[in-house]
Amino acid sequence: MTTAQAITIPLESTRMPNNTNEVARKRLWTGRVLTGLSGAFLIFDGARKLAVVVEATKQLGFPESTIVGIGAVLLVCTLLYLIPRTSILGAVLLTGYLGGAVASNVRAEQPVFNIVFPIIFACIAWGGLWLRQPRLERLLFPKHEA
Repeated sequence: MTTAQAITIPLESTRMPNNTNEVARKRLWTGRVLTGLSGAFLIFDGARKLAVVVEATKQLGFPESTIVGIGAVLLVCTLLYLIPRTSILGAVLLTGYLGGAVASNVRAEQPVFNIVFPIIFACIAWGGLWLRQPRLERLLFPKHEA
């Protein structure tokens, strides 16, 4: 047995992904988990706004009559985000919605966590979309042939 044979470790024994299919599968499932978590939270938040007038929303200065409409918009944007064909449009709309949440919290002089949370949440939503939709990478960063 030569030294090279003694040092060689078979690929099957390592835990690292050894082909692009395995990496793509892990990327897809990570994206699905992030999308599922963010989608579940947003659906819950939108449903709460439809079912119950939330005191926190009134504290931000919105009239009681607008809360149901805000919840409906959130649910529609979230559903568009969760449908693969419309997920990019849904993510763009959710970004606008969450940007409005940041602006409302800043205007109402809320604590820093309330201001930063929608930004973090938008990053999680976009990260999930990025991981599960390879076409997004091609759309944003097209490969230029030299």
